[in-house]
Amino acid sequence: MNKVMSRTAQPRPRHRPPTRRDSRRPGGAPPRTPGRPTAARPETARTRPGAAVRQPRPTDLFAERLLAVLSGQRPVHWMLRHTAGRAYDDLARLAEHGPLRTLGPRPVVQDIGYYVPSQGALEVFARIAAGGRLRAMAFRLELGKDLRWRCTAVETGTP
Repeated sequence: MNKVMSRTAQPRPRHRPPTRRDSRRPGGAPPRTPGRPTAARPETARTRPGAAVRQPRPTDLFAERLLAVLSGQRPVHWMLRHTAGRAYDDLARLAEHGPLRTLGPRPVVQDIGYYVPSQGALEVFARIAAGGRLRAMAFRLELGKDLRWRCTAVETGTP
């Protein structure tokens, strides 16, 4: 009688035991609860609770962005949504001449300083090192109603 039942019974799948609960498979995943991480990650200095994560300042971000455009590493339209007023036109005019382009090593931001003329406005200057030369770049940032910084003026130290 055992032989007859084994022929009529459904064969079991051979890829895994029937009692195994595999969380990698859609049917076996445990329900998610809010606030519980989905995957265990090793804690690092950036993810450790209580560790201070330093956000880059807008002066640093815009200095790097403007340098990338004025040195020819990025196209001018890359700054379109980061500018306001006539700043985009000024930036396009400056980028045509490529005032910060170099034949040797890539230019880098060496130093940044800023002045706060009023609340929500920053006037920033940056020293740009390109090979053995130092160049200057100045720009103005204004905080918009949407709480985003936008560049409103750009100048370089070249005539």
